[in-house]
Amino acid sequence: MSDPAVIRIKPYHYIHVLDNNLNVTYVEVGPQTFTRQDHQKLVAGPEAMIMIPPRHYAIIQNPVDRDSEGQLVYDKLKQIKIRHGDEEIRFEQEPFPLYPGEKLYGKVSPLQVVAPNTALKLRCIRDFKDKKISRVAGDEWLFEGPGTYIPRVEVQVVEIVKAIVIKPNQALRLRARKEFTDQTGQKRKAGEEWLVREIGAFLPNVEEEVVQTLSAYVLTDKKALHLQSTRTFVDCFGKERKAGEEWLVTLEDAETHIPDVYEKVIGEVKITTLTSRQYAVVIDPVGSDGKPQMGKRELRKGEAVFFLRPGERLESGIQNVHVLDSEEALLLRAREAFVDGEAKRKPGDRWMIYGPDDYVPPVEVEIVEKRRAIPLDENEGIYVRDLKSGKVRLVKGQAYMLSPYEELWEKDVPAVVEELLAKGTGSDGKQTGTRNKTRAVTYRTPHNSAIQIYDYKAKKARVVFGPELVMLGPDEHFTILSLSGDKPKRPHVIKSLHLFLGPDFMTDIVIVETGDHARLSLKLSYNWHFEIAKTEKADAEKIFSVPDFVGDACKAIASRVRGAVASVSFDHFHKHSAHLIRSAVFGVDTNEKIRNRFEFTSNNLVITNIDIQSVEPVDQRTRDALQKSVQLAIEITTKSQEAAARHEAERREQEARGRLERQKINDEAEAEKSRKSLLELQAQSATVEASGQATAEARAKAAAAAIEGEAAVKQAQLQADASRIRAQAELEQTKARQDADISHQKALNELEIAKAEDLSEIDAAKFKDIVDAIGADTIASIAQAGPEMQAKLLQGLGLKGFLITDGNSPINLFNTAGGLVGGAVSGGTNISLE
Repeated sequence: MSDPAVIRIKPYHYIHVLDNNLNVTYVEVGPQTFTRQDHQKLVAGPEAMIMIPPRHYAIIQNPVDRDSEGQLVYDKLKQIKIRHGDEEIRFEQEPFPLYPGEKLYGKVSPLQVVAPNTALKLRCIRDFKDKKISRVAGDEWLFEGPGTYIPRVEVQVVEIVKAIVIKPNQALRLRARKEFTDQTGQKRKAGEEWLVREIGAFLPNVEEEVVQTLSAYVLTDKKALHLQSTRTFVDCFGKERKAGEEWLVTLEDAETHIPDVYEKVIGEVKITTLTSRQYAVVIDPVGSDGKPQMGKRELRKGEAVFFLRPGERLESGIQNVHVLDSEEALLLRAREAFVDGEAKRKPGDRWMIYGPDDYVPPVEVEIVEKRRAIPLDENEGIYVRDLKSGKVRLVKGQAYMLSPYEELWEKDVPAVVEELLAKGTGSDGKQTGTRNKTRAVTYRTPHNSAIQIYDYKAKKARVVFGPELVMLGPDEHFTILSLSGDKPKRPHVIKSLHLFLGPDFMTDIVIVETGDHARLSLKLSYNWHFEIAKTEKADAEKIFSVPDFVGDACKAIASRVRGAVASVSFDHFHKHSAHLIRSAVFGVDTNEKIRNRFEFTSNNLVITNIDIQSVEPVDQRTRDALQKSVQLAIEITTKSQEAAARHEAERREQEARGRLERQKINDEAEAEKSRKSLLELQAQSATVEASGQATAEARAKAAAAAIEGEAAVKQAQLQADASRIRAQAELEQTKARQDADISHQKALNELEIAKAEDLSEIDAAKFKDIVDAIGADTIASIAQAGPEMQAKLLQGLGLKGFLITDGNSPINLFNTAGGLVGGAVSGGTNISLE
């Protein structure tokens, strides 16, 4: 589309026109009507001029060049010179056009208003002179509010900096970015840190970096602050602190404290409070010069309140005053030489403080332990060792308090004994539990048993018979019985501390071989007991002379049995096994009778009986042959029993069959009798049936006739009742209709009467009103005047006639009133009697 030839430019608008002859673009500003020539071309527009209102600005890119007087500068070709790549900020002025090459960067923007307690961080992007200050590219500074910032092309707005409000009990920790002089006039070096404690808004400079906001530690009478110096400096209290020095800040120094940049908070220290019944030992206490006294100990008794200074610590914390009752004591030991009242104590001395009393140990004294009198019954004891002589003794049956150079001694026993004591009834009377080794080892010897105790110091043994409580001395130990057990017997199966005296039994399995080389396994049970005189010490010690009496006895008996069985055949042994074994073990007397006991003289063990529980072949072939013979015997017995059972079954079957035949014959006879009775009854039933049918028919006809008669009578009665009910209903309906008509007519008559009465009352009222309106005097004058006068009066009143009565003679006023009304209307008067 070609450009228009005539362009109407509005006010405050402009166009760009290209002169093709000169190849120069220039601006035409309105208002005007521009006629385009053939060599001219419309490049841009019409467009509105740039309008910058008050307190606004605009950024123009590639601005035109002007001279010192503000006039445009042209080149030799009459083209306006522009500053390529440059920018220009223009403020409030008259609307202006954009010359060819100029561009509006962004939009027209309002000037930035900097609020109070805020600032703009500015950065110089090209060198310039700001009033008397020369700015170099890279410089940064603040434009503080309140105020309006006038932008420059040489300056860039980096950010908005807001003031930090420092509240009470707060401080601002700052760090210098480079060397400068702060707001208070102090010179700061790069990296230096300091605190700003003034309450209020603080606007950090561009050379200042905010590290953090510190809150004050609130100090109370129960809390202090433990600080450490990171370098030598003078604190806020005016004291010089060396690097690494530690100190406390308490309520006496300040109510609140904000740690300085060179102060490191180690922690908060709680106050240490001692009551009147408490004390504490302070290690490495701080002296009057403020330095810790290394290696010293200080006793502080209650009531007292103090803070632990840096380097101080409590030994074992806060301790209660040792209160001793009458059965308690404290064992003390001297740490160093000192004078205790009248006694001089040397290092290592031991002594005791007995109750009832309370005691606070000085720093020179160490409490070894708290002791209490040990109450002991007659069956209780403890082992006490003398530290000076090393002797151990048993104390029992009294309440005993250890002396300063005595201690409880732990008695060790073998692990087997410990296990047996734990399983059995131990020293504390309980079935299980860990044994207190300082308590005397006790063992409750069961009834009808014996226990042997050996004293290794005296090298003597003693035997105690139950039931009895045994208490071991310091050098005494139990004799452990290791007996054979299981079947067949194996050594060291049973461990025990006591030995049952019997009677009892034991079972063993013995392998024997007969004379015909049949190997058999015999399961034998022996009844045994010990025969001793408990009052005789020699007899008592004799039962423990054989360590394993079970294994010894079983071996001896097995040897005799094997010798006796080896001399006989299997069949003979199988038939006479009990006699053979008993005679081999017990032997026979002079009368060839088997004795009833086998005695071991070494330990007085007596075997009184032998029970053969089972005999089994050991050889597999013998066992198979014996099993076959047993099976054959069982089969023979089974077959004989089956034959006997079969014969008995056949006999019982024949008897049952005979009884069945006999019963069948009896049943048939009874059936014939029943059939005869049935025929007789059938004949009687037929006779009765024939006669009964005729009787029933006659009776039925008579009953039917009677029922028909009764039905007819009943029907006639019902019809009569229906006629009566119908007539009664019609009568009542007619009566009701007549009553309704009478009531209706009566109501109509009453309404007519009421209407007539109301009309008469209305006419009377109207006439009365007319008469009242005329007046009594007027009526009297009419009566007395002559006809002419009457005519005039009537004419004056608008009446053509009147009637006077004395009220005694009845007059039809309704018709008179009607005539008067008709006459008045026909006469054309305006008076109406209605």
